[in-house]
Amino acid sequence: MNSTVFAIASGMHPRGKEAPPSDCPGRCRGKEAPPLPRHLRGTVASARRWLANGLLLAALLLAANAAWLPAKAALAQVLLHDSWQQTLANGGTHRPWPWADTHAVARLHQPRLGISQVVLAGDSGRPLAFGPGWAESSARPGEPGTTVISGHRDTHFRWLQHLRDGDHVRLETTNGPRDYVVTGHRVADSRRERLSTAPGHDQLLLVTCWPFDATAPRGPLRYVVTLRPVLEGIPDLTRIKADGRRQERIDQRKWGQRTFVIEAPDSITNVL
Repeated sequence: MNSTVFAIASGMHPRGKEAPPSDCPGRCRGKEAPPLPRHLRGTVASARRWLANGLLLAALLLAANAAWLPAKAALAQVLLHDSWQQTLANGGTHRPWPWADTHAVARLHQPRLGISQVVLAGDSGRPLAFGPGWAESSARPGEPGTTVISGHRDTHFRWLQHLRDGDHVRLETTNGPRDYVVTGHRVADSRRERLSTAPGHDQLLLVTCWPFDATAPRGPLRYVVTLRPVLEGIPDLTRIKADGRRQERIDQRKWGQRTFVIEAPDSITNVL
C-alpha cells in the first residue's frame, strides 16, 4: 500500500503493473495534427513542386536578363559596324536592322585600349541600349564645334575610366577621320550645370555616369572626358607636359572648366 502511494506520488506506476499508453509518447510537444485525407496528399505535394519550379524559373529569368543586356549590346555592334560600312561606301543613311529608329553617324577608335565602337544618332534610352549616342543638339561628328557623345558606364563607355591625359582617340565620320587628344577629365553634377555647346569651341566631350561601380542607376553625377583636335604643326599634350610650357588655370565663371594656354609658335590659345 505504501509502495503504491509512493509510486503514484512520484509519478511512477506501481511495480508489476503496466502503465497505460500515453497520449504524448516521449517528450510531449502537443498533440500531432491529424493526417491529411488521402485524396489531399497528392495536391499538397504537387503544389510544393510547382512552387519550387516557379522560384527556379524566376531565378533563371533574372540571370538571363542580366546576361542578355551585354549580349544584345555586343550583337548590335556587329550589325552597326555593317551599316556603318555601307554609310561610308555611299554616304547614305542605313538602319542597322529594319525596325531601328536610329542610324550610325560615326565610329570611335582608341588604339591603346583596343576600342572600336559605332556611334548612333540620339542619346535617349533606346539608342544608348545599343551603343554610344551622339547628342543631336551638339555639333555633328566631324564638323567644327563641341560634339557630345554619351554612353552607359557599365557597358559601352566603361573604358572611359582608363583614358589618360595624352591618349589619342580617332573619330571616323563621313567627312573623313579626325584625331583628338585627351586634355582633361572631371566629374560634373547634372543638377547644377549643363554642358556648354556654345559656338567658338572645337572639342569632343565623352560623357557617362559616375561612379563607374555605382549600384544605383541614374545618379546625378557625370564623368566628362574632354578631347581637343590634333592639328598639324601644334605639339600634342604629352610634349607640352614634357617641356613644361603647359599652363593651367581655373575659371570659376565657366563652371570650373579648365583653360589651357599653349605657347605654340603661332600663339594659339585653347579654351576648353
